[in-house]
Amino acid sequence: MNFRTIWITLILVSLVFLPGRSQPPSQTSVQALPSRLKKADRATISNLERHIHYLADPSLEGRRAGSPGERAAGAYISEEFAKAGLKPKGGDPDNGWLQGFSIDEGRFTDSSTSFSVNNHSLVLNRDFFPLALSPAGTVTGSPAIALQESGVPWFLDLRELIQAHGRSPHFDLGNAIRVMAGMFANKGATALIVYNTSKTPDGLAFDPHDRPDQAAIPVLYLTLAAKRKYLKDESASADVKISVGFYERQRTAHNVVGWLDNGAPTTIVIGAHYDHLGHGEDSNTLYRGGDRAVFNGADDNASGVAGIIELARLLGASKLKANNYLFIAFSGEELGLFGSKYFVEHPTIDLKSVNYMVNLDMIGRLNDSAHVLTVGGYGTSPAWATAFPAGRSSAPGRLFNFRFDSTGLGPSDHTSFYRKDIPVLFFFTGIHSDYHKPSDNYDKINFPGELQVVKLVYSVVEGFNKKSRIAFTRTRDLPAQGMATFSVTLGILPDYSFSGSGVRADAVSEGRPAQGAGMQAGDVIVRLGEYPVTSLGNYMEALGKFRKGDRTTVKYRRGDTTIERPVQF
Repeated sequence: MNFRTIWITLILVSLVFLPGRSQPPSQTSVQALPSRLKKADRATISNLERHIHYLADPSLEGRRAGSPGERAAGAYISEEFAKAGLKPKGGDPDNGWLQGFSIDEGRFTDSSTSFSVNNHSLVLNRDFFPLALSPAGTVTGSPAIALQESGVPWFLDLRELIQAHGRSPHFDLGNAIRVMAGMFANKGATALIVYNTSKTPDGLAFDPHDRPDQAAIPVLYLTLAAKRKYLKDESASADVKISVGFYERQRTAHNVVGWLDNGAPTTIVIGAHYDHLGHGEDSNTLYRGGDRAVFNGADDNASGVAGIIELARLLGASKLKANNYLFIAFSGEELGLFGSKYFVEHPTIDLKSVNYMVNLDMIGRLNDSAHVLTVGGYGTSPAWATAFPAGRSSAPGRLFNFRFDSTGLGPSDHTSFYRKDIPVLFFFTGIHSDYHKPSDNYDKINFPGELQVVKLVYSVVEGFNKKSRIAFTRTRDLPAQGMATFSVTLGILPDYSFSGSGVRADAVSEGRPAQGAGMQAGDVIVRLGEYPVTSLGNYMEALGKFRKGDRTTVKYRRGDTTIERPVQF
């Protein structure tokens, strides 16, 4: 699932504004970029080039969250923050710039997992694999496929199940296997080995992030080729040895946090994520090539990080002292806002002191002819209407065709702050054909264009320097999952950092089915209709089986209580 592609698509096709408020102009007139730059502007461009060239270099291997490349990028950002006069504010006892957090990579089969038939060892992930619902354990016996005797493993050909139900949009093969494993265990089976002789693909695979309720007995999937090779005679007994083991794997990623303390009562947070896709290990790319590639992420989001480094330098040298400034380079954004969510739950300053948050994400590809700049979060404070009026006379404001998006939710880290009732602004120069592909490289950045975005952000901060604290407004939020792909929505924002079984709601949208079912932020969905929900993946699959107007039920946990309520899409 591509978290941010879904969100960006939604934002670009749905410009949402608050009811009862005048809408801002969808575009503001544009002037050509200046042909001659001042010395200070040339220095900023030179710095932007240097930052992005380093951060998007292939040697950093795509800056995957928690990787050596991410750590190298974090060290560079820390050094640049220090040069700008910032102080460490991450809270790490060994490196004060850093704020570490864990990323759950899932549950994996360990080295004890094995399957042998008549002393022939089968190859894990080529000949067989355990299903996610399988418990750990060791089983031996001498079963025959054609016989079902107590005290030995049993076999199940999925052909009849698939032929009987495969065309039904409401059939869940995994759930059917779970039910049958329980039935067979009650009859004396010590393990269940499934295979598929039909011509219809079953789609079964081991998902590290799927954490269903465990079956009563180990359940293994045997490929048809391995079945024909090692268990060709279905009436003959075979000596079978099965061992299933799992381990949990995590890695540590880091936010980089710098503090400019002006002794003010309020603080402005300026952020950008610095992680990217690495080699595509997390399956969140749009690359369809067969070769292993590095995703350098020059625009996404070395451009935004370069922007906040330069803003740190400019604000540190400025007379804009009415606020403190907290600069944060977030990690884990590409996985679902892990870093920013962690920060707002474990802040290193008092969040109540935050005046507003500015987020820069993909600001390096301003189109030289269209000059379109999307500004998100416009509806999160009435004050933003004074920052981007039509016909603005000051130069920075006339360099763009603005496209405004009201909602505080979106495809990047400002969402985490909006959910804490903090006004936000999100700057974005647009999606392009290199998005989430290896071709998002340094040489495609529009550096003069990025300079103008940085100057615009500076001018917004400058404009609010001596004004009182700005007010927060909750917006009418966009649907919280990929409605560009699904015909219905439950109306939750999933918590992508949740590592338990089910899908935890990070937020519940007003007027959506989830709210009608009484759901609240923090509730964990465990079933949608007849479909068990054990991971975000099968939650999305379950959603895809419903159409607008359908009625069903949603079952969710709240603490130790399980609640089931009707919903209508």
